[in-house]
Amino acid sequence: MKRIDVKVGFQCNNHCRFCVQGNKREKYPDKTTEEIKKILRESKSEADGVVFTGGEPTFRPKELLGWVEYAKTLGYKSVQIQSNGRMFSYLNYCKSLIKAGATEFSPALHGSTAKVHDYLTMAPGSWEQTTKGIRNLRSLDQYILSNTVITKLNYKDLPNLAKLFVKLKVNQFQFAFMHINQIIANNPKLIKEIVPRKSEVVSYVKKGLQIGINGGLEVMTEAIPYCFMKGYEKYIAETMIPESDVFDANFQIKDYGKYRRTQGKKLGPNCDKCKYFKTCEGPWKEYPEIFGWEEFKPVQR
Repeated sequence: MKRIDVKVGFQCNNHCRFCVQGNKREKYPDKTTEEIKKILRESKSEADGVVFTGGEPTFRPKELLGWVEYAKTLGYKSVQIQSNGRMFSYLNYCKSLIKAGATEFSPALHGSTAKVHDYLTMAPGSWEQTTKGIRNLRSLDQYILSNTVITKLNYKDLPNLAKLFVKLKVNQFQFAFMHINQIIANNPKLIKEIVPRKSEVVSYVKKGLQIGINGGLEVMTEAIPYCFMKGYEKYIAETMIPESDVFDANFQIKDYGKYRRTQGKKLGPNCDKCKYFKTCEGPWKEYPEIFGWEEFKPVQR
């Protein structure tokens, strides 16, 4: 199934320390409802799924209901809300989104406790709201796929977070290694504070994945190449991400998978010796630009 990812704007009531969108909330205006409807109309002949994302799409709660309803009217089979999950803490709002046509919910949770999550989001109370939102969606029998960004500040917490996901009964969770924005990349102090080495995090990632697997959940990782994932290769998200077009700030990325492989991510000087050379996308390119390729060891053919 092909889908479109529509970044409706970059306003957000969280201020995540790691946010890949960087300072886009200051640089770009929100898309208007007419712009969003035009995207939905013109994309329908090629796609049957849509993801409303940003920024934070629920930052414009009433408008979001209208976009979802319009997507449903056009015949999109899958309508996903990618969110920080805070507005999902309002049960009636969840019901309104479902009635409008939302079929999947993707709340982001970055820690097993408020201490970890709220520090990362720089939004006191956000963990409480997001976890309440997940419980609300679970009570309404909705499909919940949660995303966690792996940083230096939470990677040791991933096993505990996986236990929480099992307890909350999400359908799926993903541990995504952070995509380093240019603000962080150009600041050695921030790199030291926020960005972990992949070799540091992988044992915690695997422990978390196994907890999810044992709990009967669908699990995956993103931006962690095969050479780190021995025994867990089939949980690498890049092999499962749907074909998609992304409508970003003031531009469109046609075929986001191709963009990731040719521009967003990068393979190293020894990757052609690896048995996964033809399937691996490598890390986001900013990572080896900062840390080099020493950690990446080709898997023997």
